[in-house]
Amino acid sequence: MKYKSIVATQRGGPEVLQIVENELRAPGNGEARIRIQAVPVVQDDVAARVGNRPFLPKTPFLPGYAILGMVDAVGEGVTEVAVGDRVAALTNFGGYAEYIYWKAKQLVHVPEKLDPAEAVVLILNYLVPLQVMHTVVRVKPGDRVLIIGASGGVGTAFLQLGKLAGLKMYGLASPSKHKVLADYGAIPIDYHTQNFVQVLRQAEPAGLDYVFNGMGEEYFEHGLAVLRRGGELVHYGGPQSLARFLLLVVKFVLYNLLPNGKKIKGYGTHTGNIAQFEGEWKRLFQLLDEGKIRPIITDKLPILEARKANELLESGQVIGNIVLLTPELLKK
Repeated sequence: MKYKSIVATQRGGPEVLQIVENELRAPGNGEARIRIQAVPVVQDDVAARVGNRPFLPKTPFLPGYAILGMVDAVGEGVTEVAVGDRVAALTNFGGYAEYIYWKAKQLVHVPEKLDPAEAVVLILNYLVPLQVMHTVVRVKPGDRVLIIGASGGVGTAFLQLGKLAGLKMYGLASPSKHKVLADYGAIPIDYHTQNFVQVLRQAEPAGLDYVFNGMGEEYFEHGLAVLRRGGELVHYGGPQSLARFLLLVVKFVLYNLLPNGKKIKGYGTHTGNIAQFEGEWKRLFQLLDEGKIRPIITDKLPILEARKANELLESGQVIGNIVLLTPELLKK
């Protein structure tokens, strides 16, 4: 029996994503075979395809940073999951496919009552702001924050979780996306036409408590400029190359040595595992079930249309998330 996956045959634009057929095999020792139902299309997928990240797999490779699906078969020694269980995983790669083989110990159970398209978005795009706000730093009600890149999948998750935390939020976004920011109580700033440092110094002369930066390190200097003494900038966007990664490390050290009481911290999910994230995922599943968060999903497409989904994401017009789904879920 065969199944299909979408492979990045080389570095480049969405056109390098090609559908290939694979032989379905039995899962190995400790593995679960999962029939994928939902996959979010995220900026890290684009960066890996283009080559704008250090430590990337060689081409050809399968993009796909997170998955949700049903356990279809289990290998020897697997006790964590059973056939028929609904599970999710943070995969980094391999999600653009009809099936995936994954270590059973690295799977999280997903409540059946949750919408799969919404639940899969939580695995990466909501995990990041939850951990940044409550683990990397400790926000409290009334804290004043700036979200750089506030209209994408992670940015809108920051808005929703920030509202729940009682934060006073400012967000950078283009004017066509300002309504979404305002809907969550954030004050939008047009970074194309406004100098956000001047705007924030006028609005918050005492300075902000935190800046959350999902864009490039070129925002470091301006982000630090709007912080109060003792404030912190958290950078969660990936560097574009090994050289940029090393430059980023140097910048972290130098900026943190400045005698201004301000700090820069970094955050990434690529080195994490189920032990670090399972508690946060369960918390997010509960918030979704209670209706306290609701991911914005702009487009839902079939899994095998990953190329089109990548084109949409790279257009810069997407607010929130794009999710790939199996055909039967698209019909609902």
